[in-house]
Amino acid sequence: QVQLVESGGGLVQAGGSLRLSCAASTRTFSTYTMGWFRQAPGKERELVATIRGSGSNTYYADSVMGRFTISRDNAKNTVYLQMNNLKPDDTAVYYCALDRRTLVWTATQYAYWGQGTQVTVSS
Repeated sequence: QVQLVESGGGLVQAGGSLRLSCAASTRTFSTYTMGWFRQAPGKERELVATIRGSGSNTYYADSVMGRFTISRDNAKNTVYLQMNNLKPDDTAVYYCALDRRTLVWTATQYAYWGQGTQVTVSS
């Protein structure tokens, strides 16, 4: 089983920044697309951002585009989510997940998930 561990969450004021990290145990980390998800109380889980194994392609939800940046350091088996200009609506538990697909045009297979890290943005 691949283990994913998130860190970097916390409490910030609106307009502030946080950088989330997700460390993966797999030695083939660079071959996998990684995703960041979030879930707020009473709301459905939503996809925030994804990044290909090489880091060459990224995707962002419309709600975070221009404010969040996903990146990865394959030498460190770590994916990051830089969150700038945070808003109260960004408050959620943030999860990283590993997409085990070998063909990215097929359906996603987020088979491994971290435990989550809480991000709280105050007004």
